[in-house]
Amino acid sequence: MAENSFNSKTKDSSSKLIFENPILCAQFLRGYLHIPFLKEVQPEDIEDVSERYVHMFTEERNSDVVKKVHIKSNGTPFFLISLIEHKAKVDYNVVMQVFRYMTFIWEDYEKEQERQHPGSSRKKEFKYPPILPVVFYDGTEDWTAAASLHERVLLSDIFKDYIPDYRCILMQLKDYSNAELMEKGDELSVIMMVNKLHRAADFVEIGEEVSAGYLQEVTAGTPEHLLDIMAQVIEALLLKINVPLEEAADFAGQVKERRMGELFSNFEAYDVQATRRKAREEGIQAGIEQGIEQGIERTNKLTRILLEKNRIDDLKRAAADLVYQEQMFREFHL
Repeated sequence: MAENSFNSKTKDSSSKLIFENPILCAQFLRGYLHIPFLKEVQPEDIEDVSERYVHMFTEERNSDVVKKVHIKSNGTPFFLISLIEHKAKVDYNVVMQVFRYMTFIWEDYEKEQERQHPGSSRKKEFKYPPILPVVFYDGTEDWTAAASLHERVLLSDIFKDYIPDYRCILMQLKDYSNAELMEKGDELSVIMMVNKLHRAADFVEIGEEVSAGYLQEVTAGTPEHLLDIMAQVIEALLLKINVPLEEAADFAGQVKERRMGELFSNFEAYDVQATRRKAREEGIQAGIEQGIEQGIERTNKLTRILLEKNRIDDLKRAAADLVYQEQMFREFHL
């Protein structure tokens, strides 16, 4: 099902809030990528360098981030780059998109090193930093797109030695149950649970599975600034599934006020489809009222003109036409 532009941008904004925050990003790298090398990554090790590469992202992918992660290995500090590409629906060309990003990042790194140390890239010891290409997918359908570049190139099985290849790290949110997310024991797990809500049944399930004690324990030591981020993300995620603004704001307020024990219990009777129908009906009614108001305004203007010119017959015809147009407008929209 295609998403409207509002929901797509809302989803982008929630992902941007998650990955821009160093605490949440560190939790993501440690707990969701299954790479032992990253198990000790801390927020202070992460440097956001997305602004350096913002021109390579299109407007539709404005939630993507590039992180420079500083890690010590054998006492020698170095960094790797985590390129996190957010997808809300399956994109069959993502491996090529990410490959372009990777080559651009390496080229930029080489130019920067050449500016600082002319001729360094041509020396034997020169090495490019590793890049972790991560695709964070939070759609409802299974990811069926290629994760390897070879899968997008013709005859790659024959010419594999001559064609570059890499594999994206696919983090598919739908693969995680609520029980598995609770094992993480961090703030990001709460956000991920909310991000999984798509159907009325999801609301019932999360209310039954996630205990108030878990929510209170996870956020007991959460700093205020991170609670604010969590509240913003949760509000954005609820808006993406058409939860009314007032209710989404109320849920976000519970997070900021540390009333997390009440959060999921309020979801139990929530009917997403009913809310969507109501939103559509309200939108249609608003459109009808707006159309009628515009018609009345135009008619009043025409009436003034015709009265000034004493054109009574034209005025009668305009009034009859208005009655007919209003009738047809209502029948068409209802």
